[in-house]
Amino acid sequence: MNSRQKGKRGELEAAAALRAAGYESRRGQQFKGTADSPDVVSVLPFHIEVKLRERVNLHEAMDQAESEAPCGKAPVIYHRKNRTEPLLTMKFSDWIELVKVVHPPK
Repeated sequence: MNSRQKGKRGELEAAAALRAAGYESRRGQQFKGTADSPDVVSVLPFHIEVKLRERVNLHEAMDQAESEAPCGKAPVIYHRKNRTEPLLTMKFSDWIELVKVVHPPK
């Protein structure tokens, strides 16, 4: 499978997982290749970068997501090795803001 097909498969997978959780989402329009064409378009306040690889350079992927993320959208990496459950990687500063909403500090 070539990398373009694998990328498409990962983007469709991530969008389907969000829809299954109840969030409207779809694969981005990759032919544009600009910041307004993320890997996954959703109603959530995240810019989602998808990587289906056995080895992911997370810092490189985060740099890409940050550079493409529109203002107000936190960059998130959806990544998965073959035959494993997907993982999400995000910056601690974005994660702690989510935690504060669910479990406010005392």
